[in-house]
Amino acid sequence: MRFPHRLKLKSRSMTDTFDETQASALIEAAEKMIDVWARLTPEKQALLLARFGSQENALAALVTTRLVTPTTP
Repeated sequence: MRFPHRLKLKSRSMTDTFDETQASALIEAAEKMIDVWARLTPEKQALLLARFGSQENALAALVTTRLVTPTTP
């Protein structure tokens, strides 16, 4: 079996520009992450910073955890 990182995929060109929809989605996601961080207690923030090294990494971990955790009814 071949690993995905070894597959030769067609490269998609990357640009430094966003259309209005992409920019809006990016801004909305950033605002949500800021809100999540602000709602954490200072103790929780300190624990996350100690574990992940930066606010950005801590938020990425929180978002990833939220995405892969099944929702409960």
